Amino acid sequence: MINKDRLVRLTQKVLSIDSQNPPGNEVEIADLVVKDMKSLGLGVEVVTYKLDRPNVIATLKGSLPRAKAAKEALLITPHTDVVPIGTGWKHDPLGKDVVGGKIYGRGASDDKGNLACAMEAIRSLVEDGFHPRKDIILAATADEETGSHQGIKPLLDKGVLKPRLALVLDSVDFDTVIAQKGLFHSRIQVFGRKAHGATNWMGVNAIEQAAEIIRRLKTHAFKFKKHDLLNHPTVNIGTIKGGDKVNMVADFCEFAVDIRYMPGMDPRKVIGQVKAIARSVTPKYKMLIDDLQLPYEVSAHDPFVLAFLKAARAKGQKAVLKGSDGATVISFFQHHGINAFATGFGKAGTLHANDEYAEVKTLYNGTRVLAQFIRDYDTM
Repeated sequence: MINKDRLVRLTQKVLSIDSQNPPGNEVEIADLVVKDMKSLGLGVEVVTYKLDRPNVIATLKGSLPRAKAAKEALLITPHTDVVPIGTGWKHDPLGKDVVGGKIYGRGASDDKGNLACAMEAIRSLVEDGFHPRKDIILAATADEETGSHQGIKPLLDKGVLKPRLALVLDSVDFDTVIAQKGLFHSRIQVFGRKAHGATNWMGVNAIEQAAEIIRRLKTHAFKFKKHDLLNHPTVNIGTIKGGDKVNMVADFCEFAVDIRYMPGMDPRKVIGQVKAIARSVTPKYKMLIDDLQLPYEVSAHDPFVLAFLKAARAKGQKAVLKGSDGATVISFFQHHGINAFATGFGKAGTLHANDEYAEVKTLYNGTRVLAQFIRDYDTM
């Protein structure tokens, strides 16, 4: 049986551990997960791809023959890192404050509240004598906030995780994410020629050329098919730097561009269009690709998605199918033929913000739904 008070204490405990990324150090919170899961008798493995960036994989083993139980496994995966706390908080950012039914702290909604829900759901199932047929895996992963390069990506690429289904806990208010945009992050470097600012016609201003590339990028009409759960493609210029001094013509400028593109759009064509826009302004540019993620979608009629919606209804909760304009890790599973969707129990509008919080009742009800879904999945 889910214990609400214990869930609140656990949420506060994981919030009290500093795992801001950057700089990135999940050792202490990983140790907590290891001890908690080992105390339940689960098999626990710690997999690390970079110093101080451990991933914890805890398995409640199923009763089916070992190979079949593993092949049919359900993966529950939240992440353990959080974005930087920053300044300007009114409440304690490390989980001390529970006020008006809200738990405050960096990661309360993204993603430590979800981590606590997963841990409490598994604990309650074990205490209730639940013996699954199929493996139930909790993977508490590192480095999600900076691309999962030390977390879920290598765990999948190296075959450490090979479940039948992945339920990613990284959403809010029971929103059930079955579609998300692709992501393209790049830096465009523009090269000009220095001159005195008073005789600027003798130089080539890289900043002005970059500004024109940006203008054309922002007004470019990408061709796409409308999606019921997603908005249109977006272009955002996140950073820009260049030049040496106000009275000099800048011979270098670099800006970073974030493009979110739709299912059905070819990323190679997106990259080609960006290059063509830059080339239309100057041949002297260079594109550095920092990240490229494919769009993802799973059918609204997928039996596992329907099973989750049913589990939510059984516990008196409404889970709504949603698309994500941002990026969760669900897209990484498609490269390995693994069904995946996301849900979670944080509070919309608080992620990455000052005084981030989660509602106690939502965490509690989310844990109840999660435990029910695990039971239901085991019979499918």
